[in-house]
Amino acid sequence: MKAVILAGGKGTRLKPYTTAIPKPLVPIGEKAILEVLINRLKQYGVDEIFICLNHFAEIIMAFLGDGSRFGIKVHYSLEDKPLGTVAPICLIKDLPENFLVMNGDLLTDLNFSVLYKYHLESDSLITVSAYERSTKIDFGVIEVNDQNKATGFLEKPEYKFLVSMGVYVMNRRVLDFVPPDTFYGFDNLMTTLLKEKQPVNIFRYKGYWLDIGRPDDYEKANEDFPKMNWK
Repeated sequence: MKAVILAGGKGTRLKPYTTAIPKPLVPIGEKAILEVLINRLKQYGVDEIFICLNHFAEIIMAFLGDGSRFGIKVHYSLEDKPLGTVAPICLIKDLPENFLVMNGDLLTDLNFSVLYKYHLESDSLITVSAYERSTKIDFGVIEVNDQNKATGFLEKPEYKFLVSMGVYVMNRRVLDFVPPDTFYGFDNLMTTLLKEKQPVNIFRYKGYWLDIGRPDDYEKANEDFPKMNWK
């Protein structure tokens, strides 16, 4: 398996941690988030990684090198300007027919080989890993009709949503939908595929997952990581 890691963002939501270092290199325990992710990929059979870079690119390249000290091949794709979370993938040459794609700031015990096999069996252009996440509203919520009359009241309700984990398997053909040299993110791709009535395969996951994009999630990751029996 080959994997693309998206690591070009500025990590503005995670400041002040990301003021001097790129978000993928923020430490979890004694290791950088990106190092933990690479070790997980290697464990599940990934032997080559392409990393899309922009912000703080030199620091990430100096940290990873050619990947030999991690026992994996690492290649880099540099953006001349911010291109979002999908367009940078188009800059990578010689991608295989199917490949993993993921954000470089997540922590998960997802079995990447199971996900990859699930994608191949579905024969889809893209498979999106999805996780059920709850959001509690810390207010009393009033339900109102068109006449501005109250029809219901919920005290601090909790809503559940199926959210993208930032982990995908893509078929190379999905890149045909991406306009050249244009800022184009995962949200744009989803909108385009659904508009074009292209099937989007969903892989529901109930294990451990955190998008370490906010300070509270980062703090939770540091609390959880020492309890995990990960290399």
